[in-house]
Amino acid sequence: MNKIENELVEGLKKVMRDISDEMLDESMVMVEIPRDSSMGDYSSNIAMRLTKALKMKPQDVAQLFVEKLPAYCPSLESVEVAGPGFLNFWIKSDQLAGIIKTILDKGEDYGKNDSGQQERVLVEWISVNPTGPLHIGHARSAAWGDVVCRLMEASGYDVLREYYINDAGNQIDNLALSLIARYKEQLGLPFELPEDGYHGEDVSHIAAKLREDFGDDLLEREDVLAFFKEKGIQYEMDRIYEDLQYFRVEMDSWQSEQDLYDEGKVEQVISLMKEKDLTYMEDNALWFRSSLFGDDKDRVLIKADGLYTYLTPDIANHLHKLERGYSRMVNFWGADHHGYIPRMKAALEALGHKDVLDVDIVQMVRMVEDGKEVKMSKRTGNAITLRDLCDDIGVDAVRYNMVTRALETHFDFDLGVARKQSNDNPVYYAQYAYARMNSIFNKVAGFTEQEEYTLLVDEREVDLMKHLGTFTELVSDSARTRQPNKVTNYIQKLAQYFHSFYGALKVNDPEHPQLSNERLALVRATQITLKNALTLIGVSSPESM
Repeated sequence: MNKIENELVEGLKKVMRDISDEMLDESMVMVEIPRDSSMGDYSSNIAMRLTKALKMKPQDVAQLFVEKLPAYCPSLESVEVAGPGFLNFWIKSDQLAGIIKTILDKGEDYGKNDSGQQERVLVEWISVNPTGPLHIGHARSAAWGDVVCRLMEASGYDVLREYYINDAGNQIDNLALSLIARYKEQLGLPFELPEDGYHGEDVSHIAAKLREDFGDDLLEREDVLAFFKEKGIQYEMDRIYEDLQYFRVEMDSWQSEQDLYDEGKVEQVISLMKEKDLTYMEDNALWFRSSLFGDDKDRVLIKADGLYTYLTPDIANHLHKLERGYSRMVNFWGADHHGYIPRMKAALEALGHKDVLDVDIVQMVRMVEDGKEVKMSKRTGNAITLRDLCDDIGVDAVRYNMVTRALETHFDFDLGVARKQSNDNPVYYAQYAYARMNSIFNKVAGFTEQEEYTLLVDEREVDLMKHLGTFTELVSDSARTRQPNKVTNYIQKLAQYFHSFYGALKVNDPEHPQLSNERLALVRATQITLKNALTLIGVSSPESM
C-alpha cells in the first residue's frame, strides 16, 4: 500500500486500541478507493465489521472513528460517516501530490516492490508440442504467462521461466513419419501421409530444408526414423524459439521430456511410488493410489503394454523442478487439462510435496473478423500462426488484448477492432495517451522538480494523483493473484484520467508559471507510470502517433 493508505490503516488500528480494552482483530482493517469520487478519496467498512465485537450500532462505532482518527492521520482533511456506517476519507491535496515526487525520484523503478521476498518460483507455460508453429490459439497463454513473470519479477520473486518440450510421445513419431512422407515427395517418390500425421506447410518446408542440408540419401540411413525425429524436433523448436522472441517472450530454461527418460527420472518416480506403497497391480497395469489424495479415482502409471502413461513423466518433471530448489511451481494449462490437476497434485502430495503447485486454466479465445469466427487447425494445415497474427495487427495489439480479460473467461478477440487507430482499440487508447504526454514536453523547455506540489487541487488533478498512488500496490497484488488484467484495467483508467485532465485544464499556461510547473510535473509522473505499466505488459510506449 502507498504512504497515505498505510497512514490510514495504522490510524484506524490505533483508534481500535483506544475504543476497546479487549484485543480487536486488526487484520479486519482495510481501506479502498471508492468508485465514486464524491464518496471520498478512500473509504473503509471497519465500523460495520466491529459492531459485533463492540456490541454497538455501526453508525455509533463510525462516529468514534470520526472523533479520534484525525489525531493519528495528519494527511486527513476530513472523515464522514455514510450509509449504514461506511467511513469516507478526504485527503489534503498537498499530501496526495507527494506521489509526484516519489515517482519522479524512482523513475523506471516506480511500481517495483519486494512483496515476493525472493520466493523461488518456477513458472511453466505454453509448452506446445514441437509438431508445428505457434498458432493464434497459443497467443493468450504466451502473453499471460510472460506478463505474470514480469509482474512477479517486479515484485521481488525469484522467477525461472520454463518451457517443457514434449519430445517423447507418439506425436513425435507422427511428426517424423510426416517428414519422411514429405521428403519422399521432394524426391518425386510415391508417398502417403500417416492418418494422424501433420499436414502443415511447416512440415513441407522442413522436408525441403533437410534435403537441402543433407542431400537425397536420407532414406538409406539405418536410423532414418530417429534422424527425422531429431531434426524435426530441432527445426520445429528453432521456429518456436524465434516466434517467442518475436512475441517478446523470454525463457530461462527448456526442459526436454526425453531427457527425463534418459536421466532415469521417470523410472525414479516408479521406484519412489513403490517404496511408499502407493502403487498396486491390476489388469497387468501399475496403478497409483491417487484417490487417497483427493483424486476422484486411481490412475495408471504403466499400461499393460509396458508403456508409461502421460502422468508418469509429468510427475518426474515436477519433482525435477523441486530438486532444483524451487519452493513453488506455477503452471498455465489449457482448458482441456482441467481434469488433470487433481491427479498431479495428488502425486506431489503423496510424495511429500503438498500445496507446492498452482495451476491456472487458460480458457479459449475466439478470433472474430467481420462477425465470423476465424477457424484454425494444425493437422490440416490451415492454422493461422502467431506470427501471422502479429504481422497483421502488431505484437503490441496482440499482447495487450490477450491480457485484458480474466483468464477463466472466454472472450471474442475482434481483429477488426484491434486494427483500428481509434479509441475503440484499448492499446491505441493507452499508447496515444503516452504519445500525447510526450508531445507536451516537445513544446516546453522543461519543468523544475519541487519538494511539494500545493496547487494541484482540481478534481481531475486529484483523481489522477490518487490513481498514480495505487500503482505499486497494484503491481504487488497482480503478481500475487497472477492477474495481469488488473494492470490493463489500471492502464485504461490512467489513460482516461489523463485525457480528462488534458481536455479540461491548460497544462502550460504562461500567465500561471507556478501552476504550469506543477502540472508539467504531474504529466511527467503520469508518463513514467504509464510507461512502467506498459512495459510490464510487454507493450511499447511510442514517442509519437
